[in-house]
Amino acid sequence: MGTVVHVPQTRDMVGEELSGDEAWTALRRYGGRRLVTDAFLRFRYADGFSFARALAFQLVIGMVPLAIALVGVSAATHTESVGRLIELTLREIVPPDSAELVREGLLATRTHAGADTAGTLAMWLGLGFAVLNLASAMGQIERGCNRIYGIERDRPFWEKYARSLLLAVGAGGPMVLGFLVTVAGGAVGSAATEVFGLPGPLLGWWNWGKVPVGVALACMASAVVLRWAPRRDQPGYTWLVFGSVVQLLLWITATWLLALYVGHSGSFGSLYGPLTALMALFLWANLAGVALFLGVAFAAQLEAARAGITAPVHPDPGSGPGPTGQLPRQRWDGDQPTMPARRPRRGS
Repeated sequence: MGTVVHVPQTRDMVGEELSGDEAWTALRRYGGRRLVTDAFLRFRYADGFSFARALAFQLVIGMVPLAIALVGVSAATHTESVGRLIELTLREIVPPDSAELVREGLLATRTHAGADTAGTLAMWLGLGFAVLNLASAMGQIERGCNRIYGIERDRPFWEKYARSLLLAVGAGGPMVLGFLVTVAGGAVGSAATEVFGLPGPLLGWWNWGKVPVGVALACMASAVVLRWAPRRDQPGYTWLVFGSVVQLLLWITATWLLALYVGHSGSFGSLYGPLTALMALFLWANLAGVALFLGVAFAAQLEAARAGITAPVHPDPGSGPGPTGQLPRQRWDGDQPTMPARRPRRGS
């Protein structure tokens, strides 16, 4: 059970949902430095790092099979342009130590996908299980958001995972695509030009507008996740954009720093060899989870501050039993426990 302070559901003076104007007013009144500190405390004591690690694992076991299954399904349904686009994009962004492994794996997928009925069925089953894994990852996002807001129970099972499936398809995919376009838009544009035969001037326009398009797509999709994932009535989208911007900045910064480290650190590639891309993906997913839940904590603490709640966490309860209805604390003398000395009665 977490120790964060519960964030009440609030409205404005006329009963409407909170908007960006109220968020900006609350931010100026509360103070940016204090809000950042309290948001991190809320994130930490809600076990944000643990939820980020769990989300990273679920993202990796969902995204890798999804990419393989999409390439296989595109080959089986004779729409190989989609699989070719994925393959060329991956070839551009994976580290050189893993490029040959990725190429061989995708080649084997295309070869066996449409060879017989069993191969085609395997690709469709892989696609279905990958989508279910991503829905489970979205359920993990709901769990983390609930704990950060001080909500101790998630939605009922069917309601939770039905919503998670819709969010994974409607918001999770666009969010990942937005981040991919933002940090690797050049690779996506080059792959699309080669596959679909797009004219050169269009690629020039794409290179100019890839960052604004990716940022807008990722920010809007992130706001959708922040609004519909927690088990509560959330503020309006313009309010939640503040948390989305924090998440986006942290995510992009962490991605660029990780790419710089993997690309210029010879020890990382020499240590993991062909598994360099997989290990880099695990690190990226973990950093992405931390950034996402920090953005949630920022939005939650901002709403709590507007409601007049300035303490993000409850006081430390300690490791001993509580004072109410519990046995008195014992003092240990050697190996034998001793009860506290009884006070003498008055007049005795």
